[in-house]
Amino acid sequence: MGTTPLKSAIDLARHNGVRFPNESADYRHARDALLAEEIELRRHIERVAAQRRALPAGGTVPQDYAFVGENGPVSFSGLFGDKQTLAVYSYMYGPKRARPCPMCTSLMAAWDGEALDVEQHIALVMMARSPIERLLAVKKERGWHHLRLYSDVDGNFTRDYVSADDADVPGFNVFTRRDGCIRHFWSGEMGGGTADPGQDPRGAPDLMPLWTILDNTPEGRGGDWYPSLSYATR
Repeated sequence: MGTTPLKSAIDLARHNGVRFPNESADYRHARDALLAEEIELRRHIERVAAQRRALPAGGTVPQDYAFVGENGPVSFSGLFGDKQTLAVYSYMYGPKRARPCPMCTSLMAAWDGEALDVEQHIALVMMARSPIERLLAVKKERGWHHLRLYSDVDGNFTRDYVSADDADVPGFNVFTRRDGCIRHFWSGEMGGGTADPGQDPRGAPDLMPLWTILDNTPEGRGGDWYPSLSYATR
């Protein structure tokens, strides 16, 4: 069954009809050119997502890893609950770190508000190497309500799917459970080795809503700023 041919992004932009008070002809011309690129970006994101979904079956998970959650021990297979897909975000809060990573904390703060929506479709958990008591203390401090936190006490999962050296680095992995078989589906593999000059290593699309917002502003992300764990009261 064929697909409907897409209209030219330039034509869609040219006929979008949006205008704002007192905008100049130069502004509208540049904005329409940008809109065409934004349409192409949207289409490229859709193509990449389709290519991701079409990946061949990944490797079988080698063991039923053991974790500790808020309610005690749990197995890797138990993290799926009644879902067939599991997303695991491994964040930077190892036992030698006094405080959790501000970047990871910022991302998780945003995800806490989305967790109930996400879990209508898949299972979503946060994983770190610190004891569960430390993870829950930060959860209480930050006022998170919906994120499910787990401690990878022995580090076996972390070494297999995040860092073979058990380094304190972030990771995002997706797993599937089909016909009783649990397989790795996809992992974010964009890091320092894939970064472009002058840019921080990051995936695409970016997982952090913070950067999505700032990318739409004249200031952009900035080159010398990162989220903080605390800010002075306004």
